[in-house]
Amino acid sequence: MSLQDRYDEAMFEFSGGNYADCIEKLQAVLAVDTANFEAQLALGMAYYRLGDYSIAIVEGHKAEQLKPHEQLVHTNLSLFYMKAGDKKTAEHHGLQARIASWRLPVPSPSGAEAGDPELQMAKPKMPPPPKFPDQPWKKKATTPPVPEV
Repeated sequence: MSLQDRYDEAMFEFSGGNYADCIEKLQAVLAVDTANFEAQLALGMAYYRLGDYSIAIVEGHKAEQLKPHEQLVHTNLSLFYMKAGDKKTAEHHGLQARIASWRLPVPSPSGAEAGDPELQMAKPKMPPPPKFPDQPWKKKATTPPVPEV
């Protein structure tokens, strides 16, 4: 069974409210791949759902070490700290989540990253620059007619 399959099973348990089973399966995934960010993030949330806020905070900080500027990490940590009664630290992570959201790139349509021209958005056509109105106070320099002799 692949790691992705194990992770999917853990998320199935999570969605069914079986948080203890979810935690067990996520820990198995993390035993093989300690850098699996999604599993680490989900593990913290599973402990939170069980009401074990101190372990949720520890697991949340492990996810933070993997991706320190990830918005969801700080959002979760803010939630965990608030439930644990540490409002000051919760506000700190809430601010970090907001700062992380400012760093997000503007999402592009699916397929546009790959360069598929059919999936890219049409580029706006620029209108021609406006023509300036005639300026009657500026007369064209003309040569005076030469009188005939």
